Amino acid sequence: MTPLAEDGRMRYAVATDLAALRAFVAARAVALGLPEERAELLVLAVSELATNTLQHTGSGGEVTLHAARGRLTCDVVNQVRDGTAVPVLGRPMPAADALRGRGLAIVERICDEVETSVVAGSTRVRIHLDL
Repeated sequence: MTPLAEDGRMRYAVATDLAALRAFVAARAVALGLPEERAELLVLAVSELATNTLQHTGSGGEVTLHAARGRLTCDVVNQVRDGTAVPVLGRPMPAADALRGRGLAIVERICDEVETSVVAGSTRVRIHLDL
């Protein structure tokens, strides 16, 4: 399946969609006024979240970006099939020799604000970066 990008949003379903997703996020963020250096941080955060979705849910998701009042907001919403889990924020960074568990910790450290919620039976991670 080819990822679908339209009107500030893009769907992804498989690991091979991630390169197109990263390019979409970078271009859209810069177009919305985020400086390129900050757009690179956003791309890293979205890549971590999308990879988590693919690894832990077995399904895809959707990324939406918009800007308002000096802030860029990016929603990463998964399409969970069997139940919905809200990622726990505020965890410490795992030890250097840990094999997993850095994704959300990285996202929290490089974004200005991170929120999680359940929306229409899916998990939404909303990340904010000041423009």
